Amino acid sequence: MQVNLTRGNIWKNMIRFSLPYLLSYFLQTLYGLADLFIAGQYNGADVISAVSIGSQVMHMVTVMIVGLAMGSAVMIGRAVGAEDKKRVRDTIGSTIVLFIFVAAATAVLLLVFTRGVVSVLSTPAESVSDTMDYLHICFAGIPFIVAYNVISSILRGMGDSKSPMIFVSIACAVNIILDIVFMGPLHMRAAGAAWGTVIAQAVSVLAALFGILRRNTGIKLAQENFRFHRSLMKAILGIGVPIMFQDGFIQISFLMITVIANHRGVEISAAVGIVEKTISFLFLVPSTMLSTVSTIAAQCFGARDQKRAEQTLTCGVIIAAALGAFFAVIFQFISKPVFSLFTSDEAVRDYAVQYMKTYVLDCVAAGVHFPFSGFFSAAGVSILSFVHNIISVVGIRIPGAYFATRYFPGTLYAMGLAAPCGSLVSDILCVIFYRHLKTSSRDTKNRT
Repeated sequence: MQVNLTRGNIWKNMIRFSLPYLLSYFLQTLYGLADLFIAGQYNGADVISAVSIGSQVMHMVTVMIVGLAMGSAVMIGRAVGAEDKKRVRDTIGSTIVLFIFVAAATAVLLLVFTRGVVSVLSTPAESVSDTMDYLHICFAGIPFIVAYNVISSILRGMGDSKSPMIFVSIACAVNIILDIVFMGPLHMRAAGAAWGTVIAQAVSVLAALFGILRRNTGIKLAQENFRFHRSLMKAILGIGVPIMFQDGFIQISFLMITVIANHRGVEISAAVGIVEKTISFLFLVPSTMLSTVSTIAAQCFGARDQKRAEQTLTCGVIIAAALGAFFAVIFQFISKPVFSLFTSDEAVRDYAVQYMKTYVLDCVAAGVHFPFSGFFSAAGVSILSFVHNIISVVGIRIPGAYFATRYFPGTLYAMGLAAPCGSLVSDILCVIFYRHLKTSSRDTKNRT
């Protein structure tokens, strides 16, 4: 079902679109949290570390796929805003053809290099076997992960954020039930968490396909739509590839921080893993605003209404930064009881509390640059998002974590500051880029 978001009250449109999106992100993140939580109830630090490392790798793969698919979502959004149904059909067809190849190539490549991935991450010796099992199963299930996220991107580009929420809700319930059965009575350790995730994703794809066939989306595809439309592919990849690499580098920074933590022992490895999962949950708000701003602004650009696109960005930053500030404050007080739910190991819990109290400040800073990244993508200059994130990651985040570990070896407080410092640099760069874009746009209008 197509929904035109270029009309009506901006705040209402953002809330109406973002709430189902937020719930979808919440449920997807719950996959990883459920894996980690249930693993901790039935296993020790070795399996917790394996599930943490394995799920971080899978999260990296998933966000890169979603980043590439954002190119399709933006192009579909522009076509919807311009009310060009043929272009919508052609973009959807090109997207499906493209991601069939992406899914197959990604699965094969990662299965071949699984052992290398585990080695590069300096996985603790106690967790190597379980991490290998987890990744082998998840890599084989990548086609299901790709299929679900591509279907969701297509629907969201058309302005429909409710359907993906329904599909992922079903999958989340399946995942939690299977985690309990596989890691509990069946004692399948990390492999049980992996099987639960893959089967749940397969269920979500089947639910999505069934739902699309039963509902009238307003778009009927023909054979002629399923081909490489050169101009569309160029536009999709031009937007999606920088986002994919941007998200990939961000996840690499998380993995490198995991490597740094892994060198400090299994307890710190487990603690960092728990915090990363919790942070990924809190980052649902800025991530949702990025996608919301991207979708609505893309439709506005398609309708040639740049002013409304800019107003959408402002709303997104206000919402994300305000909620980020709330999380930053509240977790100064509730970190200890929250992490006590994940593990009974006092050392793991205390390290997690230290890391969280400074790392959580990143929720505020990210609440600014995430919506900006969505706006840049909608404007067709996603390369700007890539630039500010690379500078942040390579210049601040990774070296900051390394030097914090070196000069403050007895605590994780300093290491947690690396992320918010990196995001602050991104915030400054985003404002500079945005002002330059506005000036360039104004000059272009004056010349015409």
